[in-house]
Amino acid sequence: MGLRSFAGRIGLCTVLLTPGGVLARDQTSAEVRDWLSAVITKIAKVDGEKAAPSRRRASGTVTIRLQIAGDGFVNGVEVEKSSGSPDLDERARALVRAASPFSPPPAPLLTKAGTTELSFPLQLGR
Repeated sequence: MGLRSFAGRIGLCTVLLTPGGVLARDQTSAEVRDWLSAVITKIAKVDGEKAAPSRRRASGTVTIRLQIAGDGFVNGVEVEKSSGSPDLDERARALVRAASPFSPPPAPLLTKAGTTELSFPLQLGR
């Protein structure tokens, strides 16, 4: 699967956890959508780079939640919904950490503490 189709599917499911609550997709600015797409694309790219072509890898979907600081570094990543495989769940966390830092989040996403949180399903090994 190409990065565009991967990022497009994930992007539709991304939930922004903002101080004012969850933002609906149609309320999201182009700047925010572009930033989210860049975050997801970077994670997908790291997964593709770490793929071992000679080994068949486990596949599944892990819903992750991550907190990104104002400078783009990941403060924390956790599994919100497990794939059922501890190895796959850890792989999802490791991919997010390896993809960090991201570009700084747009100002509308930042809390007073200077962070933003995202939650989305990450499909691995497909």
